[in-house]
Amino acid sequence: MPAPLVLCYHALSADWPAALSTTPERFRRQLELLVERGYRGVTFTDAVAGDARGERVVAVTFDDAFRSVLELGRPILDELGIPATVFVPTDFIDRDGPLRWPGIDQWLDGPYEHELAHLTWDELRELADAGWEIGAHTGSHPRLTQLDDDALASELTRSKQACERRLGRPCTSMAYPYGDVDARVVAATRAAGYRTAAALPCRLDGEDPLEWPRVGIYRSDDERRFRLKVSPLVARARRSRAWSIVDGARRRLQQR
Repeated sequence: MPAPLVLCYHALSADWPAALSTTPERFRRQLELLVERGYRGVTFTDAVAGDARGERVVAVTFDDAFRSVLELGRPILDELGIPATVFVPTDFIDRDGPLRWPGIDQWLDGPYEHELAHLTWDELRELADAGWEIGAHTGSHPRLTQLDDDALASELTRSKQACERRLGRPCTSMAYPYGDVDARVVAATRAAGYRTAAALPCRLDGEDPLEWPRVGIYRSDDERRFRLKVSPLVARARRSRAWSIVDGARRRLQQR
């Protein structure tokens, strides 16, 4: 049976040069390619734990709840008939001002700070009412493997409870910030009451609903690179141990 394809996006922008952003034009073309190949759009939880398992389905997920998801992403998704999933770092939604944490702080106080604007609870509720899935992304977007047990539990439960309180519906999915996860974090996620959770590993061999692998899509992914990333042949290669060995060697060379 074909494995569900789960894509991880963050922000959309015509000119923001951040690695985690892509352009609306590329985003549209990427999804059109999948629709042309017969993929059907579903939410993250439906892809990994629902009746869609075994079908040719794609789940479009967005980490961080950037405002551009609504302004630039939703019109394209609506046109193509694809729902999406947004994973929300809930501490920030209750505050004024831009998103901020290590990895995006460099864009503060500059010409691209507006790209760090986030969705509001009313806008997230609007998306949920339209059939989108709203999941948690912890409270403050930390690296979960670096937290002690109490702080880890707080991040997971605080985010879940905020989503449920503000959206008036159960929150049973989450995404690990930075893709940072280990066995202890998975156990804490299960204990917090989540059914599904999204990761970002270099290998795609896992089928644990609480550590489901996603394919990260970034600004450097032009059409050629995207076609490779979603290729069934490449997906099979990324399920092998050899991929981990080669990828590890590549990363070590980059760090020299």
